[in-house]
Amino acid sequence: MHRRAVITGLGAVTPCGLDVPTTWDAMLKARPGIALITRFDPEAFKSRIAGEVKGFDGEARFGLRAVRRLGLFMQYALAAGEEALADAGFRKGEVWPQPERFGTYVGTGIGGFPEILEAAKALERDGVRRISALFMTRCLSNLAAGALAIENEAKGPSLCVSTACAVGNHSIGEAVRAIWFGDADVILAGGTEAGITPLGFGGFMNMKALSTRNDDPAGASRPFDVDRDGFVMAEGAGVVVLEELSHALDRGARIYCEVVGYGCSTDAYHITAPIPGGDGAARCMARALEVAGIAPAEVDYINAHGTSTLLNDPTECAGIHTVFGDHVDKVAVSSTKGVTGHTLGAAGGVEAIATALTLHTGRIPPTANLENPDPECDVDLVMGEPRAASPRVALSNGFGFGGTNGTLVFVRWEG
Repeated sequence: MHRRAVITGLGAVTPCGLDVPTTWDAMLKARPGIALITRFDPEAFKSRIAGEVKGFDGEARFGLRAVRRLGLFMQYALAAGEEALADAGFRKGEVWPQPERFGTYVGTGIGGFPEILEAAKALERDGVRRISALFMTRCLSNLAAGALAIENEAKGPSLCVSTACAVGNHSIGEAVRAIWFGDADVILAGGTEAGITPLGFGGFMNMKALSTRNDDPAGASRPFDVDRDGFVMAEGAGVVVLEELSHALDRGARIYCEVVGYGCSTDAYHITAPIPGGDGAARCMARALEVAGIAPAEVDYINAHGTSTLLNDPTECAGIHTVFGDHVDKVAVSSTKGVTGHTLGAAGGVEAIATALTLHTGRIPPTANLENPDPECDVDLVMGEPRAASPRVALSNGFGFGGTNGTLVFVRWEG
């Protein structure tokens, strides 16, 4: 490509912190943000733990009037976007003199679940007149991207991808393509989620997808560990500023890394389970590397999807073996979901941030709670302490229900 896309800003709201530095510190120290649920009474639930965002005050940040119009997933996205823009060196109101070249590609897996549940209760209890006139605009999935566009006067392309837990990977990948092909010069891209409600939580629980390690919340999300028993539902947002390279250089921006490849695939196998052997994941990673023009032997690190479920972890590792072959022992692998839990639609954005910081700082975060690696997950798993490895090329994987897969390829920026 003649045009290139780099990451110049990072923003996050996670169970580990309300910003990127706090979240990154928790990832490096393998300090989980998982605890007993406080959002609702979980007594009747078999699983009673989650990765709730703590201390987030939307009213204090945005004002009461704005919060009445913004669903929680939108508030998380706005907060993460605000941090990312500031981190990239843009001052509020002065983002870009050509607003039609500034885009917003922020998706979500579920959208306004709390707002939908609240409106359904009002309808059942008090009738149709009690449904808020603001209900629809608080829950529609595309309005996280829409709110970011309005807040920042971004008049370029706006896109809401909704591919379950692969949302962030697909949103960033499509944004990168938009920059490559000249549709925009600056794009806020990532994912957001706020689905911790009795309805959403209970649905995952009854699928037997969630960990029930209620007596040890911090140790419940344990990707690749032989004693894992399911994922931990979480929430938050992860948003990055993507910029066309010359635009970033012209304004003297700090560059974290370049995004050089993007691949997507579909298992076409099962509505929830990954295809045995990891064919879909393998094709996705291989395609991303092909687009990047990078050989498997050049890859140093993979930020794995690594959900802590019985099926995902060995399937992803099988896909890694397929792609990397004899080089597989030289590729470090870790999952930051041991710290954050599974933030669903926010996961790809949060993990893109972790991957960018891994390349920028030269430190690979360990997989929290990984004590006894599953023999079926026979890759070079980073555990215990951060690994000082100065990786140059890294992948970030995101997979979702329906067999949808997304992989991003990042290269360390060396000026």
